[in-house]
Amino acid sequence: MTTQRKVYQDILQKIKAIIYNDGLQTGDKLPSERELSERLNAGRSSVREALRSMEMLGLIETRRGEGTFIANAKDHRLVEVIASFILKDTKSREDLLETRKLIEKDILRVACERISDEYLLRLRTMMEHKDNSSEGEIFSTEFDTAFFRIIVSSTGNYLLMRLWSELADYHQTIWHHLTFRPSIYYKQLIEALSIKDQEKAIRLLDKYEMKRTDE
Repeated sequence: MTTQRKVYQDILQKIKAIIYNDGLQTGDKLPSERELSERLNAGRSSVREALRSMEMLGLIETRRGEGTFIANAKDHRLVEVIASFILKDTKSREDLLETRKLIEKDILRVACERISDEYLLRLRTMMEHKDNSSEGEIFSTEFDTAFFRIIVSSTGNYLLMRLWSELADYHQTIWHHLTFRPSIYYKQLIEALSIKDQEKAIRLLDKYEMKRTDE
């Protein structure tokens, strides 16, 4: 790895850390290029290159005369158009579900290696709130998506996050009825992640596979 490449990657990581530490959310404005350069003690050209790559991934967006903002990826998606024209036939839909599952298996492998105590706490807290809610054992697709989104985030791989988010959004657009996973699935998955057991995590994904109920 060249020194220039390493510096570029370090800057990307530091910008992501600033976004996290500053608590920036979708729609919030990033510090200016000059301010980032000062905070990171890096050249403005290197900061500019890092910002451009983040913009290509759809993580940020530049508004002329206003600055750079955390992007809402949904604003750039054509989910409904794709669902209407590309995913009409059953085979394409089945392929989409299979692709999502394959990606989720890889996500679990990476998450088992990288997940921190902070993300495990977020997962456990989510389950505690669910257990204490009036809904009880009713787990919606929205809950499942939110739960797995935390796992994807724990990998620290933003491109992987975008790919998975696209697939998850497609499913909610074209299939509104999927089988619900039981409480034990989520609790055992947290346990598998906490002990970094990749095989157990993937077995759980296979055992409690999401299937259509609207056929």
